[in-house]
Amino acid sequence: MLPTDIDDMTVLLGDPEVMRFYPAPKTREQAAAWIAWNQRNYAEHGYGLWIIETHEGNFVGDCGLTWQEVNGVKKLEVGYHVAPRWQGQGVASEAAAACRDFARDQVGARELIAIIHPDNRASERVAEKIGMQRIEDDQPASGSRRIVLSMQL
Repeated sequence: MLPTDIDDMTVLLGDPEVMRFYPAPKTREQAAAWIAWNQRNYAEHGYGLWIIETHEGNFVGDCGLTWQEVNGVKKLEVGYHVAPRWQGQGVASEAAAACRDFARDQVGARELIAIIHPDNRASERVAEKIGMQRIEDDQPASGSRRIVLSMQL
């Protein structure tokens, strides 16, 4: 993910359907901050969220690995956002599975989680397809309850 991805990321993160389980769609400035956050993750960890593209170079979304806090403990999460026109075609599952394998084979992670809004059944299905099971709920101080799925790697 590079600063030159700002237009695609603004459309993706500004889409009400994509962001329906977030507090609100993101502005262009917030999308730029998202890109900068990922670049910091690359520098610090060697990974973050990456751009998903088709073989032809069409922008699809983002997917990758980030460290998140769950009930006071830092855990490695796989996260994904897919543009509406590409949803329901297995893209998120394929990208999440590749990230799972990267976490296991390159990062050496022992556990991978997904943090999901309780009403986001589509995202929960993606996590289940790559082998995750619901393990707990998380109630962050800054927001509403989230479900947590996990798998041992």
